[in-house]
Amino acid sequence: MAFTTTARTLRRARPRSPLGGPVQGWLYAAPTALFVVALFVIPLLLVLQMSGSDWPLLRGNLGWNFPENYVDAVDHRLFWDSIRFTLQYTLITTVLLIGLGLGLALLVQESNAWKGFLRTSFLIPSALGLASASLLFYVLYSPFAGPFADLMQTWGFTFLGTPEGALWSTVFLIVWRYAGFYMLLMLVGLQGIPDDVFEAARIDGASRWQTFRHITVPLLRPTFALTIVLCVTGSLLAFDQFYILTKGGPDNSTMTIVQLIYNIAFQGQNNLGIAAALSVIVLLALIVINVVQLRAFNRPEEE
Repeated sequence: MAFTTTARTLRRARPRSPLGGPVQGWLYAAPTALFVVALFVIPLLLVLQMSGSDWPLLRGNLGWNFPENYVDAVDHRLFWDSIRFTLQYTLITTVLLIGLGLGLALLVQESNAWKGFLRTSFLIPSALGLASASLLFYVLYSPFAGPFADLMQTWGFTFLGTPEGALWSTVFLIVWRYAGFYMLLMLVGLQGIPDDVFEAARIDGASRWQTFRHITVPLLRPTFALTIVLCVTGSLLAFDQFYILTKGGPDNSTMTIVQLIYNIAFQGQNNLGIAAALSVIVLLALIVINVVQLRAFNRPEEE
């Protein structure tokens, strides 16, 4: 009783902050808001300005020229080829990563003596940066210094010397690097499914395939939505791996849309205006694609 009386006395004696309520909330959010404005809003506005201006790399803004930059971006000789390759690469990596991630998650879900070892083994590549992993595989694929150099010289093949070889060699790097990450996301989704649901299915006599098809997959819908959006967005914005491994070759066969933006801005044309216009086109396409994906994964009752 004495403790309660003392606590009430202290609360009454405590001075009330003059910055309470909404003002205090805005103060807490101010640092994050400043970072968002400085690192997202301002650069976005600058890109929009560049996309409608004649803006050479070394001469600065030479005036408004909308919509010439957008016309030149679409008319670029590599525009449609880069889009086609980017979509092809996105489809392959998304199918492989989502499928492999789910398979690995199902493998390590059950408690066994190897669970910790398998999880650690699958997650280790995810700790390596993409640029570092790309450099590692660049040496691995090298016909001069790599571990397969003698074999490549004997059999007369190269990992990165043909369009198909360069594509699949890069896909193998991405699957090796990100499979553990998507396994972790899938594992979180699997562990979020109540055990009672699986127990009820076993009591009803459902087989493993029926349980997986009619229970596991439908209840993983939110996880699939998250992983597919992440995978598709990351693949459409692929740059590091192709820049390090192939430089867009051979013969521009592995030129992604983001690498084309880089080349227009800093190599060859040195035109920030056209590069910015192409960036805006990619941004709008990403927004549309992500909205379509999210709506496709919404249940009817959620709409």
